[in-house]
Amino acid sequence: MNNKGVDKSKRQFLTSALTVVGAVGSGYLAVPFLAQMQPSVKAMAAGAPVEVDISKMETGQLIRVAWRGKPVWVLNRTPEVLETLKTLDAELRDPLSNDSEQPGSSKNQVRSQKPDIFVAVGLCTHLGCSPTFRPEVAPVDLGEKWKGGFFCPCHGSWFDLAGRVYRGVPAPTNLEIPPYRYASETRIIIGEAAEEKNA
Repeated sequence: MNNKGVDKSKRQFLTSALTVVGAVGSGYLAVPFLAQMQPSVKAMAAGAPVEVDISKMETGQLIRVAWRGKPVWVLNRTPEVLETLKTLDAELRDPLSNDSEQPGSSKNQVRSQKPDIFVAVGLCTHLGCSPTFRPEVAPVDLGEKWKGGFFCPCHGSWFDLAGRVYRGVPAPTNLEIPPYRYASETRIIIGEAAEEKNA
């Protein structure tokens, strides 16, 4: 091939121009592709912390909120419930949450940062059904040993009003305690961990 008389500067300019146009075009194609790999606004909102106002909660009341697609319970326990919790250790598989990976604030008898307010993920640790809130004592269908708690209708697991699992039921561990903190005396932020105090 005879290259005499060919203007090499024009060829170099065209090659450079096509390279730049190709790079810009690739960028335009890559941006939407990479953008679709990012989580959607809806997905990011689902994982965001949830604020719960407990200022109007009555004693004994349970409220439900959603966090990360899971039901979370906030229960305002009565003084009678707190007294009953002290009497159940012999009936429970793990009374102090030693066998579960739980926040430090749940490794106590009441499994909460403040004794009267209990926060837990409302899913049975057996197969993920949502237990029902059964605060009544000794109902006919559950018997005399029932002191109030959460009953899983799917396979019959029992949890007390601190989310501690009874012995001899299918659920292997206590109910999960989500990370949470108090933003004020009447506001709880679920999804943000409280600062752990060194003992």
